[in-house]
This record gives sequence, C-alpha cells and structure tokens, in this order.
Amino acid sequence: MKGISIDKRAIEIAHYIIDSKDTVRGAAKKFDISKSTVHKDVSERLMKINPSLARQVRIILDENKAERHLRGGMATKMKYINEKKLS
Repeated sequence: MKGISIDKRAIEIAHYIIDSKDTVRGAAKKFDISKSTVHKDVSERLMKINPSLARQVRIILDENKAERHLRGGMATKMKYINEKKLS
C-alpha cells in the first residue's frame, strides 16, 4: 500500500469491506495497516470523499459489530472443545 494516496486507499478498503463483508481487523491485516487507520479511513475520510460509499461500509461494519459477541462465543466454545479432545 506504500505510494498510494490516502483517498485512494480509503476507497479500496471500502470496496474490499463491502465485497468481502470482512471486519476492520480483517481489512487491516489484508492491507497491512493498523485497525485504527482502517477505521479512520472508512469512517471519517471516506465520508468526505464519497458519502454514499461510506454509508454502505457503515452498514457492513454495524452488522459485524452486532455479530461480534456470537463470533467470540463460538471461539470460546471451540477452545474448550479442542482442550477436551487433547486431554
């Protein structure tokens, strides 16, 4: 991502999140930047560049946030299932 403008990066990240329905954490890993940078790009910068695209990303991020507790619960469940198998 080096050498790319901040505006273009924000748009690319937005399209990636919309297409993949990935989380901020997943997008940060994909683009090799911090979670806070992804969040700032899609929440603040994108609203100034392309408000319509920013709203689309916000819908995906809100869905991810609503499902977060479910993913965390499943991760914990799998942890204990794996521990039980090993013992």
